[in-house]
Amino acid sequence: MTEELITCDLASSSSSGDSEESLNCVKTGGMDCEEPIFSALSGDVKQQAGDATSPTAGTTSDTESGIFSVERELCVAHESELEWFCGTEQKLICCHCATVGPCQGHTVTPLATRVTAVRNELVDVCEKIQLQALRIEKFINQTLTAKEQKLQTAASRARERVLAQVSAAREALEEEEQRLLEEVQREEERVEQCLLTQRAHWSQALASLSQTRSHLVHTLTDMQDAQLVTSVQKIAERVEAAEGVGEPCDTDQLNLNPGCSDSKLLRGLWATAVLLGPNASGSSSLKFDERTVSPLLSLSDDFCTLTFLHKKARQSPQYDPARFDCLPNALGSLSMSSGTHSWVVGVGQSAAFKIGVCYSSLERKGSGNEARLGNNSQSWVLSHYDGDYSFCHGGNKVPLQVARKPQKIGLLLDWPSQTLVFYELDSIAVLYSVTHPFSAPLLPACAVADRSITILH
Repeated sequence: MTEELITCDLASSSSSGDSEESLNCVKTGGMDCEEPIFSALSGDVKQQAGDATSPTAGTTSDTESGIFSVERELCVAHESELEWFCGTEQKLICCHCATVGPCQGHTVTPLATRVTAVRNELVDVCEKIQLQALRIEKFINQTLTAKEQKLQTAASRARERVLAQVSAAREALEEEEQRLLEEVQREEERVEQCLLTQRAHWSQALASLSQTRSHLVHTLTDMQDAQLVTSVQKIAERVEAAEGVGEPCDTDQLNLNPGCSDSKLLRGLWATAVLLGPNASGSSSLKFDERTVSPLLSLSDDFCTLTFLHKKARQSPQYDPARFDCLPNALGSLSMSSGTHSWVVGVGQSAAFKIGVCYSSLERKGSGNEARLGNNSQSWVLSHYDGDYSFCHGGNKVPLQVARKPQKIGLLLDWPSQTLVFYELDSIAVLYSVTHPFSAPLLPACAVADRSITILH
């Protein structure tokens, strides 16, 4: 603990009256005498600076305030009360020891002032410990409990996702189902163990802090003054141990790994069952939204086919804020924010196209990256250009290995699992799949710069 002591030049005198008069010149300063927050603990332990400047005044104030509840010890050498504390030798002394005795010229402080300072420091420490205990208790009762509930919800959703996918191809995927369920179970048990460990650790820390605080409060309220000031080292050790508990913090280890329910095999067969199975049902009402179609494209009468136009055939349509004006883009009419949706796009012999999904907030004007499908954070597309296939999002391209040029590409958006799958119907192969925490409804998005593409029903 920090000590702030004032050096006092005490003049020697032959009489005790002169000694006490000399001690009246001792001034105390630098002490933090503000009222502690824990008024119930501190009581009236602090004295006015004017009352602590002399042994006589200090004694009167001590009696009135009740700081000392027992008779003080006497100095062996001078048979006077030990009313002063020598900071140099860290012991209690009388006024004669300070003026004519062995502690003459040392740094001395009135005992009442020293006791007040120690008590106030203990009050501050107890307050800090209480606040830390409240934070830990809040972490246990709120964060860890919420994490446990979130774990149960996440694990339940993972199970439902696995079971829903496996049910589409039950006979072929029984072993895969069992493997994934066990993986989810292991992951759940891992996170549960982390939560139990965290709960046990911080519960123990909370108990330790409570015990330390109780001991310090007992020391503060019940310990005699002389014993209190001589027990500073032990008190400091307890305070240091309490400060070493640390602060609780949330980590990724307390979350379920969403990849525990992911399976490339299952995803491919699941997409096959949804798109080509006996109960397959596409988005039959899906068409292109005429308002969004770029003037670089023409839209068929059934609103399902986009054709890239050469310069001579282009016209300037009426201005619409929803229309792409500089890029050959168009959006679908179906907004998707729940359930499972699938549709098929016939790409035929087109050598330049993009198909995928985007947020409705995608920029419509200009030719910058904000309006280019796959070049921003608003769109996810499969791109084909000059014989190369790639998945594009946020300006990043993932090259795709395609065995043969697809004529039809299926898209499957499963909102519950936040999964988008690009599927090649003829070869029954997943071209690419992505899982992303979509934050807004999605619209089908297309671009074509060569020939035509068509939504097939």
